[in-house]
Amino acid sequence: MNFLNLAAAVSAAILLQVSSTTAQQPSGPNAFDIAVIGDMPYKIPDDYPKVDRLIAAINKLKPAFTLHVGDIKSGSSPCTDEVFKRAFDQIQTIESPVVYTIGDNEWTDCHRKDAGGYDPRERLLKVREMFFAKPGQSLGKTAMAVESQGLVMPEYKTYVENTRFWKNGVMFVGVHVPGSNNGFEALDPVAAATEFAARNKANIAWIDASFKQAKEANAKGFLMFIQADFDESRLPNKALPRESGFWGTLNAIEAGTKLLGKPFLLVHGDEHYFAVKPLLNTRGKPIPGATKLMNWGEGEVHGTRITIDPDTTHVFGYSSIMVPENGASN
Repeated sequence: MNFLNLAAAVSAAILLQVSSTTAQQPSGPNAFDIAVIGDMPYKIPDDYPKVDRLIAAINKLKPAFTLHVGDIKSGSSPCTDEVFKRAFDQIQTIESPVVYTIGDNEWTDCHRKDAGGYDPRERLLKVREMFFAKPGQSLGKTAMAVESQGLVMPEYKTYVENTRFWKNGVMFVGVHVPGSNNGFEALDPVAAATEFAARNKANIAWIDASFKQAKEANAKGFLMFIQADFDESRLPNKALPRESGFWGTLNAIEAGTKLLGKPFLLVHGDEHYFAVKPLLNTRGKPIPGATKLMNWGEGEVHGTRITIDPDTTHVFGYSSIMVPENGASN
């Protein structure tokens, strides 16, 4: 069975096994729910009503906040200001605070002809201008204060999209790690490498500082959200250098998780089906206490509910937010 068929089979199985907003409410006194969305709408304009239905399901669930793992459009759809604004406006209909991290489809892949042949760095500036007009404040109908790297680390003032916040003893950290090898793949390798080197340095500084703060504050758990799904089993591998853009991020996560010694969850999108599995290091070995969760996306216009109970051993629990009317892609 090839990867695409396997992904479809996994998606179909979960569609049969996981309910939407009928899951049991958090039971502990400090427990709460959050929602995760991303990698949508891909088929424009047909998917706009599907995203609206998913947002309605999230609003009914009333999570403490919603994480958006990026890719507000497909890699081949136009990277116009109008498409960006349509996605922004739709996100703003979510009643809970929304904390967004940037994906690859809204900038690194915009050089593609179908996407409009844009300069990726120019599109990244537009995304920052539109989605992070108020650094230190979330999106969504209900604004929430967050720390922005661009505000709290002056040497990295460009990176307003890297965020951090707390709830009930658990730290949440958003880091700009997109697909396309973390932005290290582009038609202009010099410009891409220059942008990557600066952003990667900022990202690692943000990850290191966040783990240090979490350790000092005796965090109960740590959740990081990014866009990219990096295949750790291929890291590092000279025969497959396209994964090299993720090495630094993964090494920083491994070091931080070891330092913290508490449950760590990496939430991401990119491959468009729901999956939960151990997070592996660059040597292909499980990182103790670390789990990765991939959210739905593309033709699977659904979301993920994460129940967080900081007073339990594992802290994080998972289920899907399914919208039956949105169907499945398989």
